[in-house]
Amino acid sequence: MAVQDNIAGPPRTAFYNDPVIRGIIYQVLVAGLVIAFLTWIILNTAQNLAAQNKSTGFGFLFETSGFGISFTLIPFDRSSYYWQAFVVGLLNTLLVAVIGIFFATLLGFVLGVARLSSNWLIARCATVYVEVIRNIPLLLQLFFWYFAVLKAMPAVRQSFELPLSIFVNQRGIIIPRPLPDAEIFWVAVTAVLALVAAIAMVVWATRVRTKTGHYPVVVSRASRIAGLIVTFGVGYLAISLLGTVVPALSMGPVFPLIGALVLAGIGLSPYGRYGRVFIGFAIGWAVANFLLGGMFAGLGEGLIVLGAALVALGVAWTMLSADQRSAATEGKLPLALPVLIVIALPALVYWVTGASLAFEIPVLERFNFAGGLQLVPEMVALVLGLTIYTAAFIAENVRSGIQAVNKGQTEAASSLGLREGDRLRLVVVPQAMRVIIPPLTSQYLNLTKNSSLGAAIGYPELVNVFMGTTLNQTGKAIEVIAITMLVYLTLSLTTSAFMNWYNARVALVER
Repeated sequence: MAVQDNIAGPPRTAFYNDPVIRGIIYQVLVAGLVIAFLTWIILNTAQNLAAQNKSTGFGFLFETSGFGISFTLIPFDRSSYYWQAFVVGLLNTLLVAVIGIFFATLLGFVLGVARLSSNWLIARCATVYVEVIRNIPLLLQLFFWYFAVLKAMPAVRQSFELPLSIFVNQRGIIIPRPLPDAEIFWVAVTAVLALVAAIAMVVWATRVRTKTGHYPVVVSRASRIAGLIVTFGVGYLAISLLGTVVPALSMGPVFPLIGALVLAGIGLSPYGRYGRVFIGFAIGWAVANFLLGGMFAGLGEGLIVLGAALVALGVAWTMLSADQRSAATEGKLPLALPVLIVIALPALVYWVTGASLAFEIPVLERFNFAGGLQLVPEMVALVLGLTIYTAAFIAENVRSGIQAVNKGQTEAASSLGLREGDRLRLVVVPQAMRVIIPPLTSQYLNLTKNSSLGAAIGYPELVNVFMGTTLNQTGKAIEVIAITMLVYLTLSLTTSAFMNWYNARVALVER
């Protein structure tokens, strides 16, 4: 007997009850509502502007501005166009953003590591810095640096004179202006190529050592020769500088030459670190004596020399405590070779091409300084405020990133005989970067956008120049605000894209 299969299929539903189709319908409806809303805003805005006899468009960018800007990186005067004012404001914004990001990153990383230091005083000082700075509004800090510090400096004729012909007064910081000739271009190109070559050499040598356990023979021999050359050169410089502090040691080039040869010989022995400590002491004494003599010229010469000697002893003690290497080992590529490549090749091109790099020294005249390069107080205050404020947040990111690394990693590095500095540099920080970079990106974006607060202290950045003066003179509020928003959006997306790329490079790759 035949059995008829009466199993029915699933019930058929209306197309609008299908989740996929229903989702598409909702998205089309929302997109249509958004487009309709934007169309209504645009038409309503155009109608209101027409009722007020106001025109729209970006033609105003090619009109004469009629105003001046106190600080510019490109030529600008009253006869310049509004688009040139926009470029000036953009360049000024990028200037403080790049400088602030660079120094905030350095200071933040130092403070973040210092917060985890085993030294009680260093850790507490870093903690106080972070907790105080990040809880004071940035605008208030900008006012402090601008009004309470820089504007409280003496007048032009009573300027503070620092070493290297640097002057500080109410009008800012005046520094010597570099005057390179045309041949410096080839020196700069050589410096870039030498830096790329040094990095490529280090990467190649490290990969070879990873595979074979030893650096290439040519790199090892070249590193020893470079170490001798660098030690000789730095030793000659150190003893020559020491002769400026102790006149009895300035007996022509013979004594520094002999001393440099002795230091180079010590560098080949197990007592090489003592030679490095002596070089640090000599350079530290000479530099400290130079700086203290320029800043405290009213003190006696004996007190200045004694204070400089104490500073140099502190530097020497720090180096002696930190440097426990008895001799060069295969564990780490000596830095002498890449340093010699980066310095020697541009120096050789500088000598061969006959290039010259002169400096225009600022000279005090009747009412102001002539020559030199003036850093306006508005820019200095903004850079200081952004750097110090953002560094406090970066320090917390670094601290949390380091603490996120499993403690077993540090213990494993210690069992391999790595010193504390090497453990941090080779093991802990590379793993902590995957935790540090995402919030670090946010801090870079915050610093860039916080540069708009420079308008409060008169710094001619984008908001001050373009959304302020340009908007008030032209009345093109929609166009000016739209361009400004587009600029900050572009800067934010560009920064985020670069940091995301770097984050992908340092992220852990799972199998």
